[in-house]
Amino acid sequence: MVLAALGGCAAVDSGWRGELSGAPPAVQASARACAAHFAALDAWVARTGVGDAEAHRLQGFPYLRVDRFHAGLRAAARADAQARAQWLARLQALDQAARRAEIANLPDAAVRALQPENPDRAALLETTARCAGVLREQDAPVPARVDAIHARAQVPDAYATWLRVAGFYSLTQWPFARGIAQWHDEARRDFQRGATVGAYDVSTTRYVPAAKSAVRRAEIAALLRRAGDNPLRVPQFSDDEQKLLLDAYAPVLEVESGGDYDRIGTLRLNSDSGPAVVDGASVLYHRIAYTRFGERILTQLIYTAWFPERPLDHALDVLGGHLDGVVLRVTLNDDGDPLLYDSIHPCGCYHMFFPTARVEPLPAPEDAGEWAFAPASLPAHGAGTRIVLRIATRTHYITQIALEAGGGGRQYALLPESGLRTLPLPDQPRRSRSLYRPDGLVAGTARGERFFFWPMGIPSAGAMRQWGNHATAFVGRRHFDDADLIEKRFRLIDR
Repeated sequence: MVLAALGGCAAVDSGWRGELSGAPPAVQASARACAAHFAALDAWVARTGVGDAEAHRLQGFPYLRVDRFHAGLRAAARADAQARAQWLARLQALDQAARRAEIANLPDAAVRALQPENPDRAALLETTARCAGVLREQDAPVPARVDAIHARAQVPDAYATWLRVAGFYSLTQWPFARGIAQWHDEARRDFQRGATVGAYDVSTTRYVPAAKSAVRRAEIAALLRRAGDNPLRVPQFSDDEQKLLLDAYAPVLEVESGGDYDRIGTLRLNSDSGPAVVDGASVLYHRIAYTRFGERILTQLIYTAWFPERPLDHALDVLGGHLDGVVLRVTLNDDGDPLLYDSIHPCGCYHMFFPTARVEPLPAPEDAGEWAFAPASLPAHGAGTRIVLRIATRTHYITQIALEAGGGGRQYALLPESGLRTLPLPDQPRRSRSLYRPDGLVAGTARGERFFFWPMGIPSAGAMRQWGNHATAFVGRRHFDDADLIEKRFRLIDR
């Protein structure tokens, strides 16, 4: 009934150009109605500023989105019909995840305009999912349409080339490279100092995962093998399996305690709808991602801790500002052993790699820019051990990394990062808003460095960002979610 009601809007241009010749009239009417539905929905999303930037839209295919990992699977998706069908389904799932957030954050008036007969968000999402299936059924059998999907399933990089041109990047990159080298030297000294017994004379708050996982590594290896048994070989986990993995590798954080700005908390929207880290339960936000490593597809576990701010050291401090955080990523081998860890802040800044004995670094190509800064490495994991990060006060830089088998502390909970796309509004608990703007930035987190670092091509350098929007190099081009980030920089040592 809803699709029939949409038929009167079929003149709206959705950008969808499916092949309908020869299809029954009822099928053609449904497809055109669904195209109109997506056009109207996208218009309201744009008009009300609730667009989600985690995955990239495909022009002409409003029911699909792509991220860098799935863009890297285009060749595999051409291998056979089953792999192609799974790939399209995964692109559709990326769009549905974004649609859930966008529809949840739409004003009530938009929902009523889009679905006047049944102005309900769940019903609107159901219509959107049904329409995605209708359009995909029209496109999937048409080779020219599938070829167009493959051609457009690419993610633009997070750099603004025009900024680099305007900022004479070919010249200005050199002083930036010297500044980065200086930070690398300072970070190495911090790690060397941290390795000295009794080097720290600062009180710390120790955060430990609430879950006490006793999962054997062999059990995880079997789980990873089962999860990857599909045409694309991308691991697929149930909710319980995701929880098992995330609990098993959750880190311990030792945070130097200099003030409230060093407190790990929960993200909320405050009274003026701006983001804030509030008192109460300590939380790490999690997500699961994947990377290529040669012919393998490996599982990655990502944990993010948020702080209320990075306080200003002085009036001219360009690095401080509202909100700060630490992102830790664990890349697992298919036998369940961590291969390496790497970390950024949610701005994409301060990218560090921490390889284990299972990998060794590859040499950087000439003119590679920032490649793979690894200030410390780790031995192979023992049974029951967890990674421990030492985090500095104020700057929240990681200054030490180690493994340990136990120990107490303040417990934190694990929450899905996807919840940050629909945070409740404080004065309207039935309404929500994303932590992220449609451009992927977090409002209110701009840093003074943006006025000086723009020639490197990163818009609003230093601002917090949504997953999929983390440029991690000022010199060169590099993203935290590049599908080949790890395999380009490290070689697996099979044991």
